[in-house]
Amino acid sequence: MRILLPTCLLAVLLISGSAFGQEHTSNAFAFKVNEPIVLDGNLDEEIWGPEGWNGDFMQYFPSDTSLAIAQSRIKIAFDDNNLYIAAVMENLGPREYVSTSLRRDYRGAQNDGITFVFDTFNDKTNAFQFGVNPYGVQREGLISNGGNRSEDLSLAWDNKWYAEAKIFENHWQVEAIIPLSTVRFKDGAQNWNINFYRIDSDAGERSSWSPLPRNFNMSSIAFNRKLIFEEPLRKNSANISLIPYVAGKTSKNFLENTSEPFKPAVGGDAKVGIGPAMNLDLTFNPDFSQVEVDQQVTNLDRFEIFFPERRQFFLENGDLFDSFGQPRSKAFFSRRIGVDIDSATGQNVQSKIIYGARLSGKISEDWRIGAMNMQTATDSEAGIAGKNFSVLAIQKKVFERSNIGLIYVDKESLGLDEYKSLFHPEEYNRLIGMDFNLNSANGKWTGKAFYHRTFESRETVKPYSFNAYMLFSDIHWGGSVSIQDIGKDFNPEVGFLPRSDFKRLNPDISYMFYPNSSLINRHGPKLEFEGYWNETIGTTDRDYNISYTVRFNSFAELTVTQKNRYLYLFQDFDPTRTGGEKLPAGTDYNTKTLGFEFRSNPRNVFNVKMTADGGEYYTGNYFSLVSELGLRMGYMANISMNFNYARIRLPAPQSDADLILVGPRIDLTFTKKLFWTTFIQYNNQIDNLNINTRLQWRFAPVSDFFLVYTDNYFPSDFSPKQRSLVFKLNYWLNL
Repeated sequence: MRILLPTCLLAVLLISGSAFGQEHTSNAFAFKVNEPIVLDGNLDEEIWGPEGWNGDFMQYFPSDTSLAIAQSRIKIAFDDNNLYIAAVMENLGPREYVSTSLRRDYRGAQNDGITFVFDTFNDKTNAFQFGVNPYGVQREGLISNGGNRSEDLSLAWDNKWYAEAKIFENHWQVEAIIPLSTVRFKDGAQNWNINFYRIDSDAGERSSWSPLPRNFNMSSIAFNRKLIFEEPLRKNSANISLIPYVAGKTSKNFLENTSEPFKPAVGGDAKVGIGPAMNLDLTFNPDFSQVEVDQQVTNLDRFEIFFPERRQFFLENGDLFDSFGQPRSKAFFSRRIGVDIDSATGQNVQSKIIYGARLSGKISEDWRIGAMNMQTATDSEAGIAGKNFSVLAIQKKVFERSNIGLIYVDKESLGLDEYKSLFHPEEYNRLIGMDFNLNSANGKWTGKAFYHRTFESRETVKPYSFNAYMLFSDIHWGGSVSIQDIGKDFNPEVGFLPRSDFKRLNPDISYMFYPNSSLINRHGPKLEFEGYWNETIGTTDRDYNISYTVRFNSFAELTVTQKNRYLYLFQDFDPTRTGGEKLPAGTDYNTKTLGFEFRSNPRNVFNVKMTADGGEYYTGNYFSLVSELGLRMGYMANISMNFNYARIRLPAPQSDADLILVGPRIDLTFTKKLFWTTFIQYNNQIDNLNINTRLQWRFAPVSDFFLVYTDNYFPSDFSPKQRSLVFKLNYWLNL
């Protein structure tokens, strides 16, 4: 039975990859122009005449069976160097627009905007996305894995392109120029897969040019139509970008009574196009001080929490590296690079990255390749040896939208003098893995199967990770099943693995009703089972969950969940994580909890996100509230308050706890080029008050000056812990 179930699931994955098709609809046409277009948003050039527009947008929300109420039309032209886009978005009458900020890379269903999606290799798996809102604020991003989930769209990717928007009484319009050197595509390409979609806050409507079933994510590229170019595309301009920086930092550690005098630093990145489809990223002495701090969370779980990558160097084609594995077992996690353990304190500390190089992209229509090498510095005072990280990833497209991939990850420690070698002969960690990713042609079936193995100098037992997963999504029915087996000594040091030595089974099924209602858009139940076990103990975790979700036409959403949980402790554990008396290993617990999650209409000036649950908790009980209150003052200011509260009551000898995390955030937009963000986080679980304030001046396209001040205090008496001041100036230069 152990072998039969995974084998059957793998067979279904393979069959589904080729068994499902879709209908094709009309295409768009890109006109060749001989003279560059003047970017002013007026659309008065001859090419923007009445013929050749692409309109008849279809509703995606609240329904997907009728034409959009607020119609849009798009027209595309090109020359040897640029792609030109004109877009006209009609309104139902004079109105106000919603924009949460004038900061680049806006996101959210509340923001008015038009978005252009280009699948330049026609693989229906990866795409470039460019968007503009009525105030001319731009956003650009990368779509991976078919765009099936919201996390498949990353807006952290930056590049140079240009847009102007103008607002009129009954419509707004956009004119955009995207240099062809900005995107990767096959030289001589005659067509791309494309789509356009619009969010209209006034009508409460989302619409797209290529019809999208409303049970799919709006960024899904399974249903894109064709863009036919009048002539084959050629890449004539150089694709080299230099991004040098100069930075400085000073800091003081009050706990250790040490200080770091002001220290200047220089370095930079380079992006070099290798042919039309490959990209070489180089970084020397990188500095990531402009990256925002992570939002703190109250951790009541026994395992590590995942925080996503934000550093620009790792982002383009990032899915080629980080898509291997799944959230509970990732083969490669780039945030492991640049972090090490201080041998004296045992604490995580930042280690200096000396250089990095990464080559990634398409080598043919069906093959993608990625190779990366990075080196960190030796820190003798902290007892940290320099590390070298190498990653090689290869991906082959199969069927229409699926792929098979291979990955190799190698972490080496620099050798000490007595070894007479570059690397320490015993301090290494390596991983080899294979993944199959399923995306059916019609988008209804997605799945994954993988096997990874780690290698170390010590003797290991079962150093592997296996997973097979399948998901089905239709207009009403949805369901998935996942089978996972993580061996006892599987240890991906450059990956992410919260726990090992377990087997996991996780099926779920859901159904969605679509009533004819002016209030409710859809609603339905979901049943889920999740079980963990291993050969030594037997069952260690078991959840039976039932939930009901209601989505409103206003974009608001409510979910109620009842959980029945069994948990076995295989090591001593303090349920409060505050240093109290631990529950002993070998004990087990059955608990019942009830919770809800609510998200209000994001278009409102005042909105709220709230999650609350409570019930039995180990030997006692708990109540937890996680909330975010937001106030939007036009596009000039966004003020939010994160408030997390956990009330834990346990019988003696365990400790009670009232855990509080408060995080006000103020985001001010002075212009489209000047921003100021302040983030304050009080966390009594770690007894810390953190203040992070960041001033950003975008003095040129994708070129910024940052000034960042960070302070940490003891909340009881406001005595300081650690303080730093950082500035950074970077400039993006296209050659």
